[in-house]
Amino acid sequence: MTGTVERGRRLPVPARWDELRTWAAAVDPGHTRLHLASVATAAMLLAAVAASVLRALTGQPITIVLFSVVLAMISNLAVNENDLRRRRVTTALMVLPAAASATVSALLATNRVAADVVFVLVMMVAVAVRRYGPRGVALGMAAFMPFFFVQFLHAGPGELPYLLAGAVIGIGSTFLLRCLVFTRRSEAVLDALFRAFEARLHALLLTAVEAVETTAGEPDLDPLVRAQARLNETALLVTDRLDDTDDGPDAAAGPVAGLRQWIIDSELAAERVAMSVRRSVEHHDPIPDDDRAELAEGLRALAAATAVGTPGAIAARLYDGARSAVAGIVDRPAGVGPAAREQRIGFAVVRLADAMQTTVEQARLRIAEHHDTDRETAGGDPAPEPVPEQVEPPAGRDRFGGLALHTRQAVQVGVATSLAIVVGELISPARWYWAVIAAFVVFAGTASRGDVLSRGWARAVGTAGGVVAGMLLALLVGGNVVASLALLFVCVFLALYMVRISQAMMAFWITAVLALLYGVIGQFSVQTLVLRVEETVVGGALGMLAAYLILPTRSRTAFAEALDDALTAVDVSLRTSVDAALGRPGAGDPLEKARAVDTAVATVRTRAVPLQHPVARRPLRRGVHHTVRVVGAVDHYTRQLAAQAATASVPGWAATLEPAAERVRADLDGLRRILDDGWGPAARREHPSGAGPADYGVGSAEELLDAAEADAASRTAAGAGTERTRRLAAARLLRRIDQLAVGLARELCGQTWSEPAPAGRGAGHADGSGAAAAG
Repeated sequence: MTGTVERGRRLPVPARWDELRTWAAAVDPGHTRLHLASVATAAMLLAAVAASVLRALTGQPITIVLFSVVLAMISNLAVNENDLRRRRVTTALMVLPAAASATVSALLATNRVAADVVFVLVMMVAVAVRRYGPRGVALGMAAFMPFFFVQFLHAGPGELPYLLAGAVIGIGSTFLLRCLVFTRRSEAVLDALFRAFEARLHALLLTAVEAVETTAGEPDLDPLVRAQARLNETALLVTDRLDDTDDGPDAAAGPVAGLRQWIIDSELAAERVAMSVRRSVEHHDPIPDDDRAELAEGLRALAAATAVGTPGAIAARLYDGARSAVAGIVDRPAGVGPAAREQRIGFAVVRLADAMQTTVEQARLRIAEHHDTDRETAGGDPAPEPVPEQVEPPAGRDRFGGLALHTRQAVQVGVATSLAIVVGELISPARWYWAVIAAFVVFAGTASRGDVLSRGWARAVGTAGGVVAGMLLALLVGGNVVASLALLFVCVFLALYMVRISQAMMAFWITAVLALLYGVIGQFSVQTLVLRVEETVVGGALGMLAAYLILPTRSRTAFAEALDDALTAVDVSLRTSVDAALGRPGAGDPLEKARAVDTAVATVRTRAVPLQHPVARRPLRRGVHHTVRVVGAVDHYTRQLAAQAATASVPGWAATLEPAAERVRADLDGLRRILDDGWGPAARREHPSGAGPADYGVGSAEELLDAAEADAASRTAAGAGTERTRRLAAARLLRRIDQLAVGLARELCGQTWSEPAPAGRGAGHADGSGAAAAG
């Protein structure tokens, strides 16, 4: 890789090895899944060895070993606390519900009917306690799995002491390895996450290069959108870890203080690149060939600089090359239409080069300083990749009336698992538990009946595929016990690695594990594996049936709740940003509130998935897609505004900024109510169909924002150019948020509207970057 960039010559691409390292860093940010799967597999091996020693000393059957191994796996998967101290407490507490559940199950071994009734109650409680967050989820699973497994093993009161010892061995193995031995230092986690951030930025830039260079046909922008979403997820992981690391009274002076701001700046600059390229492509702009080559050259230079393993000196030259590649485009007089959109790509390239060069330097410096401080209290795993979890409304009931989410799901689980016990036993008295497990797990991490349908379908497909793979693996090993055990643990590792990615893949590998396990104990048969598919399909179907018929939560209602939460978070973020910009004491951290918006919008995207399924009507899919896109744009501009407000303090601007901000917030609140009426239950509508935006209090803040922008320009006319740019950009960001909110409100009320073009270059901007930020 060379460090110089000559105009008109293609930049060298990273070597295959560098590309492989970059891909490996991006596919598993912070090595979260690799660490979880590795530690969980090691804990299962340790539990198997320890339980085997106990078995040899006591003469107990192999069931004690299986019990310990299963609890080692569950205690790894169920505990998702990011903070090391909380993880230790949660893991240790799992022994209590596990012991109590195993005791009750063993005592009821001779009374099958009573055992089934209590089992259903245990599953209902396990779902209901999810309202208490990650610890509630973990303790619920610690109660569910031991009860089930004791019933599965047909263990009685005589084996109870050994079962309790097995519970301690299994959970203790996890505690020892995950909470004591293989904890990860914060600087190592930060470094891995930052490399993932660079790698996903690299992927986004390569996708942008492809979109810019495509001249024939319609470029596919979906990969660019997906790359942008993945970059946002990774940025959230980095900032979450920074928050945990700098938690304490001296956080502001900590060695990683300020790095969060640089990460956010770089992410926003990368989003600006993606949005600028997308707008140019969507408008079919006729970019001249020379300009197209220069833009692609600048983007390719940034991609090479952000490849994992690029030396700092070479990266610096590549950043300079990116700036020089687009210098001719950036230095032109302000254009309009296609020329303006082309210039915005150039401005975005320069901004990203500036932001990333500073971010990389500061990240390396601050992480090294943090290593020198040797702060052990910040150790632990990175947070899992964002998988939006449902949070109970404060009042204990959902905002559209009815029971709260987890209470509703507890009732659904009770009905589904009761039916699964009956039907499962009719299919196979010896394998009924597969149907019960399928009916139980199909509700995990879901918020609507559409989610349950998607999850149940994924498990059925994965199980069917796993049956085929299991048969092939069983034929491959041909009864060789050593080879079977080796493959068994490989499949366990893959199942644990895939659990956060795909339910289908997890079911696939777990079924392969069962096939190998049956082969080891001499009970392998095709009929058994086919029976697993049948039981899994029946259990999933019963779960879906309960979700649709028993206290159902429609996908539209869940989507409406997520939109409500997202716009409420935007409102809080705007209020905090304005207070911070006006220098008010106790305003709070604008960046923290903006991250809450990011999290809420991620939930919106998750809740939208069932509504965008191919089986949904096309107008519905199109409406959902457009709404999600607009809310995502509001999120983008809200975070940009927070980044501006975090470093601003203009008390004298209150007279014009505050009324404008209040009008924007009122428009957002009106949009929130329109969305509630449009997607929520018809019986809860605030206004009948045909109501206009004005009925919801939606107007336009244009005049108030004009006044605020003029005030910002006049007050800082004699001041520093940078401060003037920031304030004008803040006003224009508020304008964009209002335009999006008012525009979507008008569309939803049946009025015509087209998204306005971004504001033009602002006066006094030597490089137009302020306008690019606002546009």
